[in-house]
Amino acid sequence: MSTVVNYEKEVVSQAKTRRTTTEFINIVNDLWYDKSIELVLFRNPLVDKRVSEVLNLIDYARIFVEKPITIQDAIEIAKAIQSIDLPASKLDIGKLAYEWYLNQDAFKDKVTFIKKQLQGATKAVSFKPKDVVLYGFGRIGRLLARELMSKMGKGSQLRLRAIVTRGEINQSVLEKRASLLSIDSVHGDFLGTVQIDAENNALIINGTTVYMIAADKPEAIDYTAYGINDALIIDNTGAFRDKEALSRHLSAKGASKVLLTAPCAGVPNIVHGVNHLENNPDTIDIFSAASCTTNAITPVLKVIEENFGIKKGHIETIHAYTNDQNLVDNMHKKYRRGRSAALNMVITETGAGKAVAKALPVLEGKLTSNAIRVPVPNGSLAILNLQLNTETTVEVINAIMKQNALEGNLVEQIRYSLNNELVSSDIIGTTAPSIFDSKATIADGDTVVVYVWYDNEYGYSHQVMRLVKHIAKVRRYTYY
Repeated sequence: MSTVVNYEKEVVSQAKTRRTTTEFINIVNDLWYDKSIELVLFRNPLVDKRVSEVLNLIDYARIFVEKPITIQDAIEIAKAIQSIDLPASKLDIGKLAYEWYLNQDAFKDKVTFIKKQLQGATKAVSFKPKDVVLYGFGRIGRLLARELMSKMGKGSQLRLRAIVTRGEINQSVLEKRASLLSIDSVHGDFLGTVQIDAENNALIINGTTVYMIAADKPEAIDYTAYGINDALIIDNTGAFRDKEALSRHLSAKGASKVLLTAPCAGVPNIVHGVNHLENNPDTIDIFSAASCTTNAITPVLKVIEENFGIKKGHIETIHAYTNDQNLVDNMHKKYRRGRSAALNMVITETGAGKAVAKALPVLEGKLTSNAIRVPVPNGSLAILNLQLNTETTVEVINAIMKQNALEGNLVEQIRYSLNNELVSSDIIGTTAPSIFDSKATIADGDTVVVYVWYDNEYGYSHQVMRLVKHIAKVRRYTYY
């Protein structure tokens, strides 16, 4: 006979846990808004999270590192961080909790431990805030606006100053732009405030003015007239796709750098975490953030190439439909994409296989790729069928990928999933561009098949943000 649980004791315990979690959330927010110190849990954001969300992340951390990490561990480490003098930074409290379990016998308390682990913060380099302009305000543009305004804090890093769109700016347009920013059918409500200022053609986002500028030609804009100087222009229109076209942005008064949120010819195509350090923003003015698919598969391919070597492979992407397709059957310049996106799986081309080589030249000519657009609005999957230089097993591949998700240069890029029930809607809102599905890995000698999920909007937008901080040189001290 099973033991009868003490229900009253469980009720008291869970209430205590939730109360502790609320206190932890308050500390997280105080650190962010008072000291510009952002706490994350294995790269998952903690600012403005609810109790249930934090407890779910704690549970993931416990399973991920196979240590009994609790909310009590998290709050004690957060209090230790709060008690010491640190610069603006981004700290992974999950990694710190894991390391505490490994090394706690060597320290008298958590404050001493935290001081030791974060001693590198004293070498943090100071920087000036960077003005940012969004050129275009579609799916990616609005997600970038949300992230820029949610994580602005004291404005010491990136400052969204303006948004450029085509067509007249009037009260009706402002109201529609504000509504699209505030409410999203896929990503839910914006956790902030958005009002309009019709007199100044602006949106007031979280109490801060962001000008709406109407322009058909990027070179015709005078950003300095809006108090904007030395700005980084993030072009998410897709209208300018080569170096010559993007250079037009640099002719605008007050603009200094350009980043395209799509693949581009003639400029560095960057997958942050893989090749961003090879491209110095002191000497380069125009960058590409590549595609969502390239950002999803390249980190995983890099790990596999470095550990096993890749002879050849094929990438098949199962991709959410996009605004490029037709809602109902109609004319389209490309084959098949004219058929209803909401009713059909549509085979189409993708350049992701070739694009990977721009970030990882060692894979030049080794990969083919294709895509199938499917009737979901967001959340995609890449299937990597690879022939390796050496034989391996499922266990070895998964262990190596888990290690790279825990520590190293790709911890922001690779999330390691342990979920047997993972489906596409589960990965929406994931900040990592690559979600490695450890339960789906297949290995047969030197042939492996791995499955990489990605939020083709949200995960990609966070990769863009990481690259923006690199280009703007406003990267805080980080501890991952």
